[in-house]
Amino acid sequence: MASPTRSVRAFVVALSACAAVLLSGCASEVSGTAVAISGASIPTTTTPPRTTTGSPTPDVDEGGSVDIDVEIGQCVELGGTVENATVANATCGSPQSNYVVFAKTPTSAECPPDADQYYYETYFDIEQGALCLDIDWIVGGCMDLVGEFAQRVDCATPGADTRRVVTILQGTTSVDDCPDPALYGFEKDSRNFVVCVEKL
Repeated sequence: MASPTRSVRAFVVALSACAAVLLSGCASEVSGTAVAISGASIPTTTTPPRTTTGSPTPDVDEGGSVDIDVEIGQCVELGGTVENATVANATCGSPQSNYVVFAKTPTSAECPPDADQYYYETYFDIEQGALCLDIDWIVGGCMDLVGEFAQRVDCATPGADTRRVVTILQGTTSVDDCPDPALYGFEKDSRNFVVCVEKL
């Protein structure tokens, strides 16, 4: 009997006389709400984002297995669709990078609730491992949040829902601590930080 192969790009089927094996990679479609700084208004968006950067808390590697060789604190390019996700290594802050791994867990349900995305792989419909992901925000850099996955963009040519990071505040979850010109931010309660952003 041939041994099954694993792939995150698409469904892989290994057929033999006795069994068919199915393995796939998936991502979450996470929606969130920006919280306005007291007295400020929130710009309307068509796809409410949840955004963060980096890993302000200790690394969390609780196991699980995915085919991509990536460590906590390293970045990836997440693409494809939520149901048929692709994932590849990327240099943090590069044009390709859109998410940073902040935890690895046996299942996606074990990722913290304020994760921006998660990527997981299944074998016979059983999750084998998950990467818990935050958007790879860079202070002064921009990400467009239209579509299923965030995309790095040039701040000089913003997209339909582009955000520029003003600062990332550690040790607080209050957007009221965000300085100007940030009009709102994204609170990460479980990891105790806020990403302060402005909409371009």
